[in-house]
Amino acid sequence: MTDLQSIKTRFGIIGNYPVLNRALQKAIQVAPTDISVLVMGESGVGKEYIPKIIHGESRRKHQPYIVVNCGAIPEGTIDSELFGHEKGAFTGATSTRKGYFEVADGGTIFLDEVGELPVQTQVRLLRVLESGEFMKVGSSQVQKTNVRIVAATNVNMLNAINNGRFREDLYYRLNTVQIDMPALRDRKGDIHLLFRKFAIDFAEKYRMPELVLTDDAINYLENYPFPGNVRQLRNLVEQVTVVEQERTVNSVKLAEYIPMQTQLPAVIQKGSGISSNEFNSEREIMYKILFDMRNDLNDLKSLTSELIKNREDSDFSHQEKNLINRVFTPETQSQNPSSMLYFEKQNQYQNPIISKADEDYDDVEDIEIEETKTDSLSLQNNERELIVKALEKHKGRRNKAADELGISQRTLYRKIKQYNLED
Repeated sequence: MTDLQSIKTRFGIIGNYPVLNRALQKAIQVAPTDISVLVMGESGVGKEYIPKIIHGESRRKHQPYIVVNCGAIPEGTIDSELFGHEKGAFTGATSTRKGYFEVADGGTIFLDEVGELPVQTQVRLLRVLESGEFMKVGSSQVQKTNVRIVAATNVNMLNAINNGRFREDLYYRLNTVQIDMPALRDRKGDIHLLFRKFAIDFAEKYRMPELVLTDDAINYLENYPFPGNVRQLRNLVEQVTVVEQERTVNSVKLAEYIPMQTQLPAVIQKGSGISSNEFNSEREIMYKILFDMRNDLNDLKSLTSELIKNREDSDFSHQEKNLINRVFTPETQSQNPSSMLYFEKQNQYQNPIISKADEDYDDVEDIEIEETKTDSLSLQNNERELIVKALEKHKGRRNKAADELGISQRTLYRKIKQYNLED
């Protein structure tokens, strides 16, 4: 069997992290077989090296090796790309075309981002895996192929299955052997090695002196999370090589390119008892944020209510009372019983124009006028019309009219005088 170090040298793989070595060793072990392999790992960790090793160490190494990026092919054409099509099968099919499974017969196909495959295509792929049979688009003739499939994805496949985006039977058929590629942040000891390798490569490419890191810069890199993994590190080295005139790079200079503060804020607070792994989607994270905001708002209302209670009613202006009544509605009071802040007593006969003044205040009575939906109508005319109708309905009996309007009798008397309705 091929030595692990020779594989690293042959494919340009840098690192000695145990999980990385384990992934490479599994690839070497399964290479002589025809077992389907599923490579799991974040974007940018180097998942594409595993199928190359498997194909290069297999009996198929002299046969075709085809890479298919499933996420880059439009849904409407991916079946044609994979399985081919007959002439006239669809608009634009001017000739018969061979698909990848026909071209790669005897070789290996690497399905990158396999989690992005449409469900209908997954059915066709499952048939190829189980029987080696497929049909071109627009054809009824069954064809055979002998292809080794290696797939890779950065998608949580179990979540995709639960959400109906990936077939469970296809997942287990692809996942005969699973190889996990570690994230760069879990390979801290390999980060400086990779930096030096990239620095040498780009120094040669651009004919510039090689970059050198100070000790504090090495420590900075090893503690940076690298969400883009090895790909992000490679791009960083290339950028610094081209832009910086000084060949010795310290942590201050690195922070200009990859500041620690660029990480997304953590939604879960320490000590909450909830791990970020418990969130299966962005939607659940948004729900958590909204729930926290609602709790903060309720706490703020409760605090405000306590502050308001300690003030005398006479300290509030009419505008402040109206604002408080809009914020602390009956619905919010039912959720927060401590916020009993109404300055206006609610009456079951209250109408949308006039609200009843608190009868505990004999010296001042406020009439609250709400906006009407039609700006051209006069509020005073609407108020006067309601009073007239109430008096006519109850044949001039002011006590009944006041109850109908939801105001006190004294307020009604004042309004009758104001609008000259005494006659």
